[in-house]
Amino acid sequence: MSGKPNLGQRLLRRKPIETYVAQTQGQNSELKRSITLFQLTMFGVGATVGTGIFFVLAEQVPVAGPAVLFSFLIAGFAAGLTALCYAEMSSMIPVSGSSYSYAYATLGEGLAFLVAACLVMEYGVSAGAVAVGWSEYLHNLLMTTTGYELPRALLHAPLVAEGYSLKFGGDGLINLPAAVLVFLCCLLLTRGSRESARANAIMVIVKLAVLAFFIIIALTAFKSENLQPFAPHGFSGVSAAAGSIFFTFVGLDAVSTAGEEVENPRRNLPLAIILALVIVVSFYLLVTIAALGAQPQEMFEGQEAGLSVILQNVTGSAIPSVILSAGAVVSVFSVTLVVLYGQTRVLFAMSRDGMLPPIFSRVDPHTLTPTANTIIVCCCVAALAAFLPSAVLWDLTSMGTLVAFTVVSAGVIILRYQRPDAPRGFRVPFFPVLPILSILSCLYLISSLSLIVFKLTAIWAILAGIMYILYSSRHSILEKGSKANEELSR
Repeated sequence: MSGKPNLGQRLLRRKPIETYVAQTQGQNSELKRSITLFQLTMFGVGATVGTGIFFVLAEQVPVAGPAVLFSFLIAGFAAGLTALCYAEMSSMIPVSGSSYSYAYATLGEGLAFLVAACLVMEYGVSAGAVAVGWSEYLHNLLMTTTGYELPRALLHAPLVAEGYSLKFGGDGLINLPAAVLVFLCCLLLTRGSRESARANAIMVIVKLAVLAFFIIIALTAFKSENLQPFAPHGFSGVSAAAGSIFFTFVGLDAVSTAGEEVENPRRNLPLAIILALVIVVSFYLLVTIAALGAQPQEMFEGQEAGLSVILQNVTGSAIPSVILSAGAVVSVFSVTLVVLYGQTRVLFAMSRDGMLPPIFSRVDPHTLTPTANTIIVCCCVAALAAFLPSAVLWDLTSMGTLVAFTVVSAGVIILRYQRPDAPRGFRVPFFPVLPILSILSCLYLISSLSLIVFKLTAIWAILAGIMYILYSSRHSILEKGSKANEELSR
């Protein structure tokens, strides 16, 4: 490649896998490898269990009825296929950046930047959605224990989704607790990755214990008639719910964003992804069965802090409800923490590649974390959580997650043919059938999302394209790289 490349060449150039690996070895690595296999698995569980199961049933049972169980199974099946693809890719390219880095090595710079934009939407928006759910449980805990009720103006967003647009007319002025949660996570993340991983592992253990507590008590009130009619809205309802529920599997991607900070990444990354998936799907199904059997499906609609309310109704006592609300407040904190962590590491990788300004890859010499990056991300996410309704946030997260998952599965196929001899710590079985099924499953779930999500995603993609043309393509490290690197990246 001689002279300045044109736009088409910039879009298709690729960053060699060897360059990625070299950047993260020995003294070349700017981040510290301090996260163990157990902590990494807890990262995946922490970013997943809680994002949905604590409050998504109130949104999706009215859509699918008790058949929401099949919605979880469909979403879990697609996530499982993709988890295997993530396991192979992460064992080949154990770096920060997740599917952005994988796309850069396989599909070219242009598509990698689009994937990165989807990841930014996925992580930033999902952190906002989780913070909104945390606000509901915090309020429920305060009311149950103290009788004090926060003003609605401080608990709800001012914007609502109507048709294909967002309009003012919500119940409140700002969701203040949601914004406060994001800033608390910011304080912890800026202290260091090891401290964040330890805190998350403790919170995940609390979370799983609380969910087991819910399952045991709710099953004592199980009534089979609550499951009738099983699918009141047919398969279309099941499909729509599956598309929205898929955002709850964002934690699988979050595991791979820690590629540069985990010990023995070629072994531990794929293991953590698979272990996290098994734990997550098991708890999702058990909690959903227990909740559906404990109360009629009509009661789910509009039910804030739903699992807590179910326990109170089942036992007639506020104590189990208080325990679950307290557990949710602690555990959903861990979801926000890990998702924000993932967001900062994607931006870190992009900045190191020249795609974003250098401030996003600037590492604090004492904590070895991208502090400025973390503060910027948390300010933006806090604004989303404070002013946007949760339903829109959840669907936008699903779109970002599904696009990222599709690209990772495609990357596995491409590298199997382009780099068959490259070192892999894990190989997807039944190749190429499983990666193809993963892509088809993700595309199917994308097709079930609402039109407003496609509209907002299109606007975001256009803005990302403008950013790439005006800044990123001209500051990319491949733009300034040696001729040898440019030849390798074709």
